[in-house]
Amino acid sequence: QGPLVESGGGLVQPGGSLRLSCAAPRTITSVFNPSILGWYRQAPGKERVLVASITGNGITNYADSVKGRFTISRDNARKRIYLQMDGLTPVDTAVYYCNRFLDGQNYWGQGTQVTVSS
Repeated sequence: QGPLVESGGGLVQPGGSLRLSCAAPRTITSVFNPSILGWYRQAPGKERVLVASITGNGITNYADSVKGRFTISRDNARKRIYLQMDGLTPVDTAVYYCNRFLDGQNYWGQGTQVTVSS
C-alpha cells in the first residue's frame, strides 16, 4: 500500500503557525481516495491521540483541544494530507503522525516533531 511520509514539523513560537504535509506516493488512487485520513499526536509520556480526521467524502472531525485552530484537508489528486495549525501553544508540542485507514487496516507515517516554545 505504500508508505506515508510526513514533512513540515519544526520549532515555532507560541501563537505561531505550521503546516504539516503527508504524502502517499506509492498508494494507488483507488485505495487512497476512499481512505479515512487523519493526524495523530503523541506528547512525551502520553498516549497517541487523534487530532483530526477527514473521510473520503470530506467530512472532518477534530479533537476539542484543536477546534477552531487546526484545519485538516486532503488532495486526492496529489495523494496528500495537510494539517494547518494556527494559534499554537506549548501544549501542542508532540510528534505528529499521519494515518490512513481503510478496510480495518491502519497505515502510519514515521512522525514529525512539532515544538512550540519561546
